[in-house]
Amino acid sequence: MMTAAILGASGYVGGELLRLLAGHPEIVAGRLLASSNAGQTVASIHPHLAIAYAGRTFEAIGEAPLDDCDLIFAALPQGETQKLADRLMASGARVVDLGADFRLDTAEDYARWYGEEHVRPELLGEFVYGLPEVKREAIRGAKYVAAPGCYPTAATLALRPLIEAGIAFRDGLIIDAVSGVSGAGRAASAGSHYCSVEGSMRAYGLLGHRHTAEMKMMLGGEPLFTPHLAPMSRGILATCYAKATGPCDPVAVLREAYADEPFVCVTEAVPETKWASGSNAAFVTARYDERTGMIVAVAAIDNLGKGAAGQMIQCANLMLGLGEGAGLSNCGVYP
Repeated sequence: MMTAAILGASGYVGGELLRLLAGHPEIVAGRLLASSNAGQTVASIHPHLAIAYAGRTFEAIGEAPLDDCDLIFAALPQGETQKLADRLMASGARVVDLGADFRLDTAEDYARWYGEEHVRPELLGEFVYGLPEVKREAIRGAKYVAAPGCYPTAATLALRPLIEAGIAFRDGLIIDAVSGVSGAGRAASAGSHYCSVEGSMRAYGLLGHRHTAEMKMMLGGEPLFTPHLAPMSRGILATCYAKATGPCDPVAVLREAYADEPFVCVTEAVPETKWASGSNAAFVTARYDERTGMIVAVAAIDNLGKGAAGQMIQCANLMLGLGEGAGLSNCGVYP
């Protein structure tokens, strides 16, 4: 068995990592590291994991050694992995980072979209962008992987095959996407309170959401991205628009592109977030509209699954030479 340390184990993504690793045949959760919740039991923060992690407590991130682990999952807020980079790399372990610190190609892009200078720009080239459906061979055997954001994962899966097949222009892309509240993280805020969210939907991050940078990197052009917060716990639904190069069958293109993918389902029906809930699955479809000459592509994923913890484990499996689907499910929890 291989041992993983989880940095940020008390957060929503950390909890999902723990849940998935509890059923993983080859990787066990070793060090469970947290900041404000250090010293607390797993059961007190993640009561649904009380049986699987009975008696386990969170250690302080700053105090625990990391050189006794084969793998490190970093589920930390943006900017934190940069500060720990030397310590992570000195451990000798493979690293899968979910933060935005090492996703982008250049320090200039990071500064533009995240509003601060990158403190370790020399390390950007050391990390492979962790979307297996696009970067599988680069991820295999990689030492360091930067897992994508949840919104870019959905948008890229919906649009990239259409652009690469030449049936959609990369200029003028529009992505409208809806996320569950868990995407905002565990920390309480006025915008994520029950009374703010229940019975309401809102757009946010207009014209400048940080995930636009990843979409631009993976799709090209200058995509216009608008995220929305929906009154649900988990899920991403991305509705994407692209100008078609001519009459086409986008579903056929998607079927060919994802024919051998273990976690992508191309469907004639319009996907729903519930289909992917609790899984690492992605459901995609698309339509060509003769009236407007546009393609509408839709993707549904679980923001904590394929959009975060599930994708991290999928990458780790590839990095460690394990079965890509080990510990993961392509079956959602329904209803």
